[in-house]
Amino acid sequence: QVQLVESGGGLVQAGGSLRLSCAASRIIIGINTMGWYRQAPGKQRELVAVITHNGIINYADSVKGRFTISRDNAKNTVDLQMNSLKSEDTGVYYCNRRIGSTDYWGQGTQVTVSS
Repeated sequence: QVQLVESGGGLVQAGGSLRLSCAASRIIIGINTMGWYRQAPGKQRELVAVITHNGIINYADSVKGRFTISRDNAKNTVDLQMNSLKSEDTGVYYCNRRIGSTDYWGQGTQVTVSS
């Protein structure tokens, strides 16, 4: 089992920045990805950004150039720096860790961008 704990959500004005952090309960050695997904009201959960154990990154088109994902394998953390936030970025952000075919999820943190 892997437990994930997110922090850093909140309320921000459009154009502002937030940084989300996620800490995993134990170190995983080997192939795995860590990342962030979000779910807006009335919509399905969608990928925001993921990063593999060896640093390969994938961003949703809607956040490219504005968001930056990073991970620290020694600290077992993954962060999401969000700049130039837009109202459409509002939602609950979930930390994810995928090990093989198993997904682990955090409890979610609310991000609200006011226009």
